[in-house]
Amino acid sequence: MFLNEIYQLTYQALLLILILSGPPILVSMVFGLLVAIFQAATQIQEQTLSFTVRLFAVVITLIMLGGWLGAQVINFASTIFSNFPNWKP
Repeated sequence: MFLNEIYQLTYQALLLILILSGPPILVSMVFGLLVAIFQAATQIQEQTLSFTVRLFAVVITLIMLGGWLGAQVINFASTIFSNFPNWKP
């Protein structure tokens, strides 16, 4: 039974990682695509332009969603710590 709980917690942790990393990755992808289209249309070949825009977009996304992201991690951690005394090998 102990191994099943470990598998379940591992699955939940990996799912939480996917959910929490999704918004910044999607924002970076969208802004990268928009900047790439803009650069192709205007023939600007500046490498730092794409990086700077994506960096600011991801930072703003993390600022806006920081409370929710932190709440999800705290909820998962409190679930693990509250169930810790019940686990027996």
